[in-house]
Amino acid sequence: MAEESDLEKTEPASQRRIDQAREDGQVPQSRELSTFLVLFVGVLAMWVSSGWLTQRMTSLMRDGLSFGHAQAFNQGAMYEMLTRLSSDALIALAPFFVVMLIAAVASPILLGGLVFSSKAFTMDLTRLSPLSGIKRIISLHGLAELVKGFMKSALIGAVAFWVLRGYRHEILGLMSSSLEVGLAQFGHMLLVASLTVVASLAIVAGVDVPFQLWQYYDRLKMTKQDLKQENKEQEGDPQIKGQIRARQREMAKRRMMSAVPKADVVVTNPTHYAVALKYEAGNMGAPTVVAKGADLVAQVIRELAREHNVPLLEAPPLARALFHHTKEGDQIPAALYTAVAEVMAYVYQLNHFMSQGGLPPEVPSELPVPEAMDPGAKRVVEPDLSW
Repeated sequence: MAEESDLEKTEPASQRRIDQAREDGQVPQSRELSTFLVLFVGVLAMWVSSGWLTQRMTSLMRDGLSFGHAQAFNQGAMYEMLTRLSSDALIALAPFFVVMLIAAVASPILLGGLVFSSKAFTMDLTRLSPLSGIKRIISLHGLAELVKGFMKSALIGAVAFWVLRGYRHEILGLMSSSLEVGLAQFGHMLLVASLTVVASLAIVAGVDVPFQLWQYYDRLKMTKQDLKQENKEQEGDPQIKGQIRARQREMAKRRMMSAVPKADVVVTNPTHYAVALKYEAGNMGAPTVVAKGADLVAQVIRELAREHNVPLLEAPPLARALFHHTKEGDQIPAALYTAVAEVMAYVYQLNHFMSQGGLPPEVPSELPVPEAMDPGAKRVVEPDLSW
């Protein structure tokens, strides 16, 4: 049962799945929204410029119906007049075409954004299969589109019938009206009918948009196995990541061990911890931890220090404080400046003694390490006598 639940698409699509779908040209789309916006913008443009458009169309119609006997029997003249009137009509209607084209291009952006994908133009031979076409028609999406088409046709048809029925007397009266009055009345009726149809399409789009969004994201749903596989691809295989981390630790350990021979001093616990310090005047603001380790690593650090004549200083409180409050490459904390300064002074004196001779320096003891910095310090808890 657990394996079956892992194969059911019950999980919402991840952002990566959505991005991949967009790369493939799959975005939520609503043809009803596009139809509504195109018609709405067209009707709005017609309403704004109705006066100018009426005058322009009236002029074109008057010119088209005004010709003499010679022109009527002159094929070239009639063709020239038809070409001129057609060009003038296209120029007059060009702003509407441009506005509606912009609306048609911009409408998909409202849902899915602007997407360019070459994969959408690739040929898919499976779409040519009759069986695949039947499956698409019988599918839930095909049935929903069929029901939606019937409902939209019924709604628009009912609205159109209602509008025509209301204007039946005015339509019959156009036959006895003058050209100017008839065009004005016809334009008014056309505007009212268009607005009514657009309002009905707004209802259709308001229902279709949520449905298309739901269907789109439902189609992109993932199984639990898909999510596991995606996480594995993004974050990497745990075993491979473990191997990478192990190699990184090994490289860091080698790099750290290579810095021990260059250290100025190694502070020890003496057996549990070992911290190697180095200070370069002018290049470092404070002594820096170049290597540190516990137990076996500490033993290796001590052995390397002895092989390369790096001074070893047994100072358990300072070693514990440095080990727990610093990382490799860190400068020592300000609270340990005084203690480390005594250590570095001892190292410089020791190096001078080894090279020049004289009196050996005194090994520093009881270094001033704050108790708060030393995790091994024994703190005395005073009894609460406030009662």
